Amino acid sequence: MTGGLVKAITPDSVAAVAGLQPGDEVVAINGRPLRDVIDAQFYAAEDEVTFDLVRAGAALSARAARENGQELGIEFEHPTFDIDIRRCNNLCPFCFVLQNAPRMRRTLYIKDDDYRYSFLFGHFVTLTNLVQEDWDRLAEQRLSPLYVSVHATDLDMRRRCLRNPTAPDAIEQLRWLAAHGIQAHTQLVITPGLNDGAYVEQSVRELAALWPSVLSISVVPVGLTKHHKYGYRAHNAQECKAMVERVNAWQAEFMARFGRRFVYATDEWYLVGGMPLPPKRDYDGLALHENGLGMVRAFLNEWARVKRKELPAFAASTASRAYDSAILATATLFAPTLARAGAEFSRGSGVPITTLPIVNEKLGEGITVAGLLMGEDIINQVRAARAGAGAAAGFKNPVLVLPRITFDHPQGVALDDIGPMEIARALNMPIALADWMGDVIDALNGENKLFFRPGENALELPIVREGGWAVEKYL
Repeated sequence: MTGGLVKAITPDSVAAVAGLQPGDEVVAINGRPLRDVIDAQFYAAEDEVTFDLVRAGAALSARAARENGQELGIEFEHPTFDIDIRRCNNLCPFCFVLQNAPRMRRTLYIKDDDYRYSFLFGHFVTLTNLVQEDWDRLAEQRLSPLYVSVHATDLDMRRRCLRNPTAPDAIEQLRWLAAHGIQAHTQLVITPGLNDGAYVEQSVRELAALWPSVLSISVVPVGLTKHHKYGYRAHNAQECKAMVERVNAWQAEFMARFGRRFVYATDEWYLVGGMPLPPKRDYDGLALHENGLGMVRAFLNEWARVKRKELPAFAASTASRAYDSAILATATLFAPTLARAGAEFSRGSGVPITTLPIVNEKLGEGITVAGLLMGEDIINQVRAARAGAGAAAGFKNPVLVLPRITFDHPQGVALDDIGPMEIARALNMPIALADWMGDVIDALNGENKLFFRPGENALELPIVREGGWAVEKYL
């Protein structure tokens, strides 16, 4: 019997009272075999909890009473115990895995589509690979909400989008989930010439008919690498602007009907279309940043706070600065927004800052997001900027600030296996990783928690976040 390997135990928890230890393998709780962390939480929701475990090769049993509100208190090495992750059985033409560059690390070619990770971490899945046992489990444990990639509610079109002639009807699946008390966030990845136009309208209308079991629709523009093989293209600026206008109209309608906007355009539509980002309230409190929804608005709001509360004190205190300037490098989509913030930072502090857009050479210029940047591209383009005639060449003692999300991997490396310390040594520059402009202040003061200096040894720094879209975190 396979169980879950214990990584850590929370003090005063049920597991701590029962005497569990890191290194134990928990194979059953209250007599029920465990497939994953979901089972562990579900079967431990009792007044008495009995653990069947293996410690140093010996089978043991441990028991504890559970007080009201007491947490289970087990951190497992891996969220799932039976298999590493459920594989996708579709061949979507816009699938990143199918468009990946050759000769990259093995895990980048794994197509994940695991409903358990959907429930645990908000990954979007298609629900095309479930067997009856999975549906029975969903009904028993009511794993809600799930995050479902629909792409089109028209069955023939959905099958074309998934390149799966036997893909089930998403509307029927969502109705089944609703009947069993399970809600869902949905997404439509829109590809010009495939599921755009009238198909988007139909999908929005049919999903809205399932409100409130369907909680939201994220409308996402297709992303295509230079290795794309199926002849599709990305959206142009005019199409992005038109989509934002369509979403605005739907939102006005659904706000009147549901009291919330229900359908949301992800950030790229606004940035490519040159449209202003919605205010925070227009996202209705949704936490869908991993899907590119509201990330830029969150950045702008944080920058407004930092500019008001932290920048004046930083400008007045020059003695604490470790670096006299900063180069902010990011992907091309976000670079104009970051450049405006950097210019405001310079005006408010007197510190020279320049923003450097990094072009994704390995995947192609159409891949414009920071999470898919390559370390080699950063090295080559920062080196060229430092040797060129621009602002970066004139900085005497700069810190290079990179997006933390570029290295959001268990080993803290970019997609091409290059980490920030390797970049720091290649460029002979200090590297700070950042999510927010407040992190830039910390970097200039030499206080950023994610700092890499070329003359120092690499530290074990927690770059990776729990959850997120990267299946590699769990393999």
